[in-house]
Amino acid sequence: MIIINFLYIGIDDTDSNEGMCTTYLANSIINKFKENNIEIIDFPLLIRLNPFAKFKTRGNGAVSFKILNDDKTDLAKKIVLDEIKSLSMFEADNTNPGVIFYTGEINQELIDFSKKAMNSIITIDEAKEFVDKINADAHMFKNGRGIIGSLAAIGYQIDDFTYELLSYRIPDNYGKNRKIDEKSVLKMDKQTYPDTFENYDYTENYMAIEPKTPCPVLYGIRSNNIESLKKAETIVKVLEPIESSCIFKTNQHTDDHIQKIDNISDLEKYSSYSFKGELKNNPITIEGGHVFFKIKDETAEIECAAYEPTKNFRKIVLKLVKGDIIELYGGIGKENTFNIEKFKVIKLNNIKYKNPICECGKTLSSAGKGKGFKCKKCGFKTKDNDKIATIIKRDLIEGEFYETPISARRHLAKPLCRMNLGV
Repeated sequence: MIIINFLYIGIDDTDSNEGMCTTYLANSIINKFKENNIEIIDFPLLIRLNPFAKFKTRGNGAVSFKILNDDKTDLAKKIVLDEIKSLSMFEADNTNPGVIFYTGEINQELIDFSKKAMNSIITIDEAKEFVDKINADAHMFKNGRGIIGSLAAIGYQIDDFTYELLSYRIPDNYGKNRKIDEKSVLKMDKQTYPDTFENYDYTENYMAIEPKTPCPVLYGIRSNNIESLKKAETIVKVLEPIESSCIFKTNQHTDDHIQKIDNISDLEKYSSYSFKGELKNNPITIEGGHVFFKIKDETAEIECAAYEPTKNFRKIVLKLVKGDIIELYGGIGKENTFNIEKFKVIKLNNIKYKNPICECGKTLSSAGKGKGFKCKKCGFKTKDNDKIATIIKRDLIEGEFYETPISARRHLAKPLCRMNLGV
């Protein structure tokens, strides 16, 4: 029996809002591996972790890949560490790179650690203890918080997955406006959607494949399969040099962060959920354009928000009314407010109670609590206190999902186009 021994490599927390991208660093390492005949096995993994973590990199994504643990292992480790030291944004206060080298089994303990990194908060000390427990080789830079994501990326089990093709700029163009032919992106979207998705936000005229940060990424195309990704790459035209490209297998756009719960009382900060509840009040818009409402069940209630960046999604939320029953998807950050990613209408409150109509055609007015109704026009009075139930037309549809626009969507949020495909 032949036992194959692998070296797993995890990397995280190398970027900042000012630049760099952990995927670019991974791509640089993989290219150096190729120059030295070190082959990675399968696709590199891009794992998006807890979107509501207190401390996180720009997209909260860690990367991992594996190679054979053979006579080139020491060279591979040297390449990884040299690239980390060369490319990481050490000058940024919140950039704290971490690298993990691991040759053990991907056991349940490691899988559980990875899942915890998706659904809750793990401290640096907890991660260090776990490193010792599994006998991994950890390299921490500055406070080394990146070892958390590095461990999680190695042990993460992807059930549903997508692919992302990332093309990178030459360093001379970092921070400059990207030169992507918008018409070619529209053409690509029309020819490859829904196998590729989130290419263009037509409501906001927003080219979603183009990052809006000074990072090395020129564009990123997301897809359910490799064939459509490669086809899309041939259609997109750019007017600047591409340094290199890399395809990652990823948990993006899978709702992998969502935990389904039955009771609102079970919600906790810094995690993501789906749950059902009844609107306690009509949604309202506050200063800044944010929309808020409260939702309740038999156990508790919580305030929910569709923030200004969700644009037209707020208009859909405003169509909800008190008494509607919906299923919400999203999460809770520092404040005790549920950030909405999408919702499904379970049951609409389409009954409106109105005062009865007088024989003279005028709507009756209340004669006082428990005293019935009276007509201000002809003086007619009735002791009947019952209002008339009227079915009203609603713009929302029971059973339908409604989601935030592409321009405001989280990396992990599963778009409706994937849900409609049954993935």
